[in-house]
Amino acid sequence: MAVMTISLLYFDGCPNWHVADKRLRAALVAVGRPDDAIEHVLVSTPEEAEAAQFRGSPTVLVDGRDPFADPDALIGLACRLYMTEQGLAGSPTVEQLVAVLR
Repeated sequence: MAVMTISLLYFDGCPNWHVADKRLRAALVAVGRPDDAIEHVLVSTPEEAEAAQFRGSPTVLVDGRDPFADPDALIGLACRLYMTEQGLAGSPTVEQLVAVLR
């Protein structure tokens, strides 16, 4: 199985990154990769947000790519919203994460 690089970008003011972390760990178990590491990346400044093309917290990167990217979303230190089957949420669902990890 090829190595996958998984990053969770966040900023301290957003509580949703904790939910995203739990869901990401559950998704990794579901795809048979429970031991894959998640790199946690704290984004603290507007300059760091710009450099990382950070479209809000939490942002999940898979092999450096944001599979949920909305090209129209603003870059900066803000909480991010995701469209789920239940409506807008502060984190992708486990099912959405499984889909991008396969």
